[in-house]
Amino acid sequence: MASQARVLQAGGGSASHGQDDTVEIDPNFGGEDDDFDSAMDVNPSSTASLSSSILAYRKMYGRTYANFTTGTENWTPNDETQNNSLDMLHHMVYLAYGNRLFQAPIGNSPSRVLDIGTGTGIWAIDFADEFPVCEVIGTDLSPIQPSWVPPNCKFELDDAQQDWTWPDSHFDYIHVRALMGSIDDWPRFCKQAMRYLKPGGYLEIFDFSANMQSDDGVFGPDHVYTQWFELFQQAGDKIGKTFEIIDHGRAAGWMRDAGFAHVTEVKKKLPMGGWPKDPRLKEIGIFHMASASAALEGYLLYTMTNVLGWTYEDVQVFAAKCRATLRDRSIHAYVNSAAVYGQKPSAA
Repeated sequence: MASQARVLQAGGGSASHGQDDTVEIDPNFGGEDDDFDSAMDVNPSSTASLSSSILAYRKMYGRTYANFTTGTENWTPNDETQNNSLDMLHHMVYLAYGNRLFQAPIGNSPSRVLDIGTGTGIWAIDFADEFPVCEVIGTDLSPIQPSWVPPNCKFELDDAQQDWTWPDSHFDYIHVRALMGSIDDWPRFCKQAMRYLKPGGYLEIFDFSANMQSDDGVFGPDHVYTQWFELFQQAGDKIGKTFEIIDHGRAAGWMRDAGFAHVTEVKKKLPMGGWPKDPRLKEIGIFHMASASAALEGYLLYTMTNVLGWTYEDVQVFAAKCRATLRDRSIHAYVNSAAVYGQKPSAA
């Protein structure tokens, strides 16, 4: 068992890898970007069949949210629009990190793997396909994963903030992605991961910075991207769940404090839009902007209205400014990302 609130569903030292060099801008960038439109056409995952109470999602302003009542609320919607953006985000990260699903040196034969906050389940499914003899478990607050999955993959409803009840030293690898604003006690989370990993096993936390940047130096204090970051800082402070997971080396610090050894950060700049000259980075940027555009309203609605007290109309005005800025081809924006992993020391 994963935690007391779980429901079964179908299916040492530190090191750092440096940031990418400054990304070269494509001089021909401009005009219509057909690749952006095609990148938006992603089919959502089918919904697993569960009890009607779990599927009676909370509704707000036409969007739906998880109804898994353990005291934890998910600030992002779980509907088709948001799920499409998650799948595009997964593909973008896969491209950016060398066509690899993970960065930790877990070897070629992990036996049990846990994916916390699995979302649409796409990472867990891909991992199960890559390691067909490994048992892969994906957990989330919403049953939005497909029912047709590899035989070695299953999904479960679970709140990772509750006490975990798997056997001690159960997993070879625990994977976490994009849980900014979702965990109120990251040090405790890392200590739980330590307990349930086998000696020599790895925890990997992947996340993005909410602080959009540009090497052009165009983001002043009144820029919409600067305001975006400040709003999420305020929201995180108010709910006690930070949105700054990889900023200032926080994830690495939490891991080291929990006792993990060989803590390593693998960092990448992720361009927003098709402005890079390099074809690979251009493709990454196109998928990044497609994902961000689809997710934009979902990122803002709950946080700005329920947490910061904005009106729905105010959110729509701010979202329109963000959307216009996303499509402004004179802005060469990117966000920092990092895969941070650490190893549970051996029994010796």
